[in-house]
Amino acid sequence: MNKKTDPFDIGAKDDLENRLNDINKRLGRDVKDEQAGEIKRPGNSGMAQGMRIASEFVSAILVGAAIGYAIDWVFGIAPFAMILFLLLGFVAGVLNVMRAAKDM
Repeated sequence: MNKKTDPFDIGAKDDLENRLNDINKRLGRDVKDEQAGEIKRPGNSGMAQGMRIASEFVSAILVGAAIGYAIDWVFGIAPFAMILFLLLGFVAGVLNVMRAAKDM
């Protein structure tokens, strides 16, 4: 009579891990335990990094200008809020570029 194992049994889990480690070694994909939890992302090309930085910079300026224009339109104080928020958007864009460059 065949005895079925419970898939939630600790012994079955250890057996599965041993079999997975064995097949990974056979395939040449021996991974250390501390590297197993890390997500590996492919490196971005220089063009992709440049486009990311440029889009973050431009979007911060556009969002600042849009918020300033909306405040000007609501309160009728044209162009003061737009100029102020355009400058704030520029500062935010520069900070985003610096942060993105530091991450690279």
